[in-house]
Amino acid sequence: MHFSLIESFLVILLIAFIVALVCNQFKLPVILGYLFVGMLVGPYNLGWLPNTDKIKIFSDFGVVLLMFTVGLEFSISKLGTLRRSVFFVGLFQVLFCIIITTWFCLLLKINITAAVIIGSIIAMSSTATVMKQLSDQAEINTHHGANALGILLFQDLAVIPILVFVIAFTDAPQPGFSNAILWALLKGGLSVSLILISGKLFLAPMFEYIDEIGLIEIFTLAVLLVSVGAAWITHILGLSYALGAFIAGMMLAECKQRLKIKAEIRPFRDLLLGLFFISIGMLANMVMWIEYWRWILLFTCALMIAKPLLVIFLSRLARFDLSTSVRTGLLIAQGGEFGFAILLLALKNHLILDAWGQTILAGMLISFFFSSLLIRYNAPLSQYILKRKEK
Repeated sequence: MHFSLIESFLVILLIAFIVALVCNQFKLPVILGYLFVGMLVGPYNLGWLPNTDKIKIFSDFGVVLLMFTVGLEFSISKLGTLRRSVFFVGLFQVLFCIIITTWFCLLLKINITAAVIIGSIIAMSSTATVMKQLSDQAEINTHHGANALGILLFQDLAVIPILVFVIAFTDAPQPGFSNAILWALLKGGLSVSLILISGKLFLAPMFEYIDEIGLIEIFTLAVLLVSVGAAWITHILGLSYALGAFIAGMMLAECKQRLKIKAEIRPFRDLLLGLFFISIGMLANMVMWIEYWRWILLFTCALMIAKPLLVIFLSRLARFDLSTSVRTGLLIAQGGEFGFAILLLALKNHLILDAWGQTILAGMLISFFFSSLLIRYNAPLSQYILKRKEK
């Protein structure tokens, strides 16, 4: 069945509306509903929307606006308090995920390039999933919310050298691999500095002036321009859209208009994020899941058990209390949107077998489903775990 662009959005909006009502009725995270909608209408099931590109174009903006609003919660001075999370827990979580997974894959006779790629995919968690639900649950400013944000920020930074690694080992390897990584890091520092300086000099005065004008349309357009513009700057310099949007939001964290900015951007953010999760669900191929269920189960356990245990251990080493450490582990128990990017690039360049690609994809989608429940109920789950430990 073929739909035009407007018909595609009509189908998605109708089904998403119904499923969101059902999720609300049973007090389930609406993300579960969006993923279900994607699986239902995607190319491998009903096939109503055979092409995910139409949806993905818009869904990427949802992640940008999400990270912009998350940045509004963290000023520069406040971000300094995340250094343990970013440069200790985040750093060693990514390193150990890659090292341990590579070692395990080599035991299974998987070549080292594919092994490192699989480890990198496991290391990633979903900024969009975690931050969206924490925002809805008013938990971003909690200890476990801040710790999770620091870990996710380092993962965003780590994506750059990982993608450079994948590109360097394509069928036509590119020379100067070490130079490419150094150049990527230099571009990262340049983009961050550019956004910080422009934000300090122009953004706060600009929003004060626009607020005095009193036209809500101009204010909304300015918010969208700043968030998307910052994302574009980091993108053209080889970094993620999300990082630029986060830094721009952080520049406005101490602005008098912060709450008004959040209120104006939230409807756009929530609608486009819904499309993001629908586009993820559209990738599911249930037929392949049956054939490779044992490997899918193993990969899912790596994402939802092994990685959270590692984060709990590292958080304790970083002197976070046990409750914060356990709740942080529950928050990051899923695959990530950047993991999808790494996987798709590896498949495109034949660095991973298609069978492994479907296995990894299935494990990531399953983790998306269950992790939304872990995030929703992270408080009672952590209390239950701590009580069992005391016994």
